[in-house]
Amino acid sequence: MHYLVTGKEMKLLDRNTSQVFHVPELVLMEQAAMAFVQKLFLIHKKIGRTLIVCGSGNNGADGLAIARLLREKGVDVTVFAAGEADGHKTTESYNVQKTICNAYHIPVLSDVTDYSGYELIVDAVFGIGLTRNITDFLASVIQAMNNATAWKVAVDIASGIHADDGSVLGTAFCADDTITFSFAKIGQYLWPGNEYSGRIHVVPMGITAESWEDRKPRFAAVDAEDFKLLPQRTEHSNKGTYGKLLLIAGSVNMAGAACLAAKAAYRMGSGLVKVFTPEENRLILQATVPEAILSTYGSNLDEAQIVEQLKWADAVVLGPGIGTDRLSQKLVKLVLKNCGVPILVDADALNIIAKEPELLLRPHTEMIVTPHLGEMARLTGDTVSLIQTRLLECACDFAQTYDVICVLKDFRTLTAVPYGLTYLNLTGNNGMATAGSGDVLSGIIGSLLAQGMKPELAAAVGVYLHGYAGDLAQKKLGSRALMASDITEALAEVR
Repeated sequence: MHYLVTGKEMKLLDRNTSQVFHVPELVLMEQAAMAFVQKLFLIHKKIGRTLIVCGSGNNGADGLAIARLLREKGVDVTVFAAGEADGHKTTESYNVQKTICNAYHIPVLSDVTDYSGYELIVDAVFGIGLTRNITDFLASVIQAMNNATAWKVAVDIASGIHADDGSVLGTAFCADDTITFSFAKIGQYLWPGNEYSGRIHVVPMGITAESWEDRKPRFAAVDAEDFKLLPQRTEHSNKGTYGKLLLIAGSVNMAGAACLAAKAAYRMGSGLVKVFTPEENRLILQATVPEAILSTYGSNLDEAQIVEQLKWADAVVLGPGIGTDRLSQKLVKLVLKNCGVPILVDADALNIIAKEPELLLRPHTEMIVTPHLGEMARLTGDTVSLIQTRLLECACDFAQTYDVICVLKDFRTLTAVPYGLTYLNLTGNNGMATAGSGDVLSGIIGSLLAQGMKPELAAAVGVYLHGYAGDLAQKKLGSRALMASDITEALAEVR
């Protein structure tokens, strides 16, 4: 697991490193420039004629330091002091770095009209502190950089991308690669910032975990090292050792949701999966998932029947494909009222709850909700477009308001834990935008819950594994051919 930071958090780390640990700003700048150049040559072994476009602040100062180091390695490098040309006040570090460049006779231009002669353009105009829109002269400079055919690399963050939420501040540099320092910035992965960041490379520059002091980060990303968090298998065990998952899923003509979730749960290691579904789905489930235990219901439900099913389970998944008719509404309310084990609520159950959100305010057991953007819009009353531009805020607010773990599904899925870390998922691909993919995710997370994993980790790690398996499937089948069942099958390759 590794941390992701906001612009404010990174500035705090910078300040603490200099003030608490007494590492001068210019030393950090030098280390950042060295790390940048080293990574640049690892990406492309031969670097041709280079233009570095600098703002007047410390990001521009980084650019000037990079220019000197590239010059030392024999690169034909030119600096465009775009921030000065626009009349912006320069920082002390910028002035020092410019003086050094002048002493080495590195060309520093006050204007550039032709970008066509450069093989590499480095963006060092604005850094992580930018919060206002880029306009006028500097906007035209960034547009000209974007129009060039050169390889484009951003220093720390693409100019114009908000480090906290990924929004575009008027205009933004469109990088092929971003080389960022110490920690990735969360805005580089959120839409639309991810579309401007290109490939993101995190390089060390002397800021370490000690600089957090007592203010821990708010955001993290699960990675492959976290496979060690998965429930362990032991020699002396039986099917009951690995958890009993009750899957309340499916309706007439919607048996597929139950089948997909049940298969995913078994692939994730569940010992026993019981599917509670309408009687009409019996033959389909028996043929498709013969490993599953079946319990069915007809046109009537009573509380005793629900309580009996819930008592059996170590964890519950509620909602995939259940529909939203009156019987389903009764089912959801009875389950929420009586469930005493960790529960994941998804799909149609969320659409039912959206009509009575107060259902989530009642005392409940540990709960994970897994809405996609449309379901979140129904739950909150906001538009999909608004939620998409405020993904972090929306997920965190919902988690805290209803005291639930909120897995808000998008290209970059967020797992918000009330008053805890928020996890941004970095696996997955557009081939997973296919019917049933969410049902597979519910089965994965439900399985981890039933095996005793803490809900916040079951959610975050489950989302990661879902995307990881999707990436494995995409490598075999491509994006167009990928189906939800392929994600389930790829779980067998997760090591």
